[in-house]
Amino acid sequence: MTRPDKAPSLRVLQITDPHLMARAEGALLGVNTRDSLSAVIGEARRHHGQPDLILATGDLAQDGSEAAYRVFGDSLACFGSDMAWLAGNHDDTATLARTATHYGADRRQLVRGGWNIVLLDSSVAGQVHGELVARELTFLDTALAAEPQRPALVALHHHPVDIGSGWMDRIGLRNREAFWAVIDRHPQVRVVLWGHVHQAFDGERNGVRLLATPSTCIQFARGSREFAVEPLAPGYRWLELAPDGGLVTEVRRADGFRFELDQNSSGY
Repeated sequence: MTRPDKAPSLRVLQITDPHLMARAEGALLGVNTRDSLSAVIGEARRHHGQPDLILATGDLAQDGSEAAYRVFGDSLACFGSDMAWLAGNHDDTATLARTATHYGADRRQLVRGGWNIVLLDSSVAGQVHGELVARELTFLDTALAAEPQRPALVALHHHPVDIGSGWMDRIGLRNREAFWAVIDRHPQVRVVLWGHVHQAFDGERNGVRLLATPSTCIQFARGSREFAVEPLAPGYRWLELAPDGGLVTEVRRADGFRFELDQNSSGY
């Protein structure tokens, strides 16, 4: 008797913080953000191929314009994959939500490949830091309670733990204790994934994998006390989520992308 093949892993591409603009020549600290996104997409297609799902974890637009969001959606159309978009602190939440609907990227919970994937809006209008309002925390609790047997991945824009960078840790998720109180009630949560920090991070808390991902444009200097950038190439994260809760993940960078970064800026 032959044994059934092992169920395939769910292949997830995380794209974060592209900071696109309506203007094709729009640049962030000297880096053309459309060109850098294109380089990252090209690297993902060459190295990993077709994802089952694309998670876009915020700061999709620098100027909050519908034109920028449409550039983002059209750029990712080459994959033909399901998408889910989150807002970050630079996004116009209403415009993003309206445009995401056009691309079928407005879903907040997806049950795919044996996993329960829950997306949270941590953006605060007019602020750089993040917060999860009561309805977001209730949504998280309800979404996790509805699928207690499935491993879960929770995605948001702002980091819910310190990453060892003074200025960034001041603008992370403000009410992280309330967030973790919900997570701790649901032991099936395997991964918490975020953007915002423009750098790779890989940690662990009470059995939950903690992951952050490079931006598709500029990269913040790791361990810096004040705002600083470093000339690392733009990148993405690839995740393979096994139905039994196992995880394989890696960060890749578009090392062939050439750019001149303004490292003397005190902000962006």
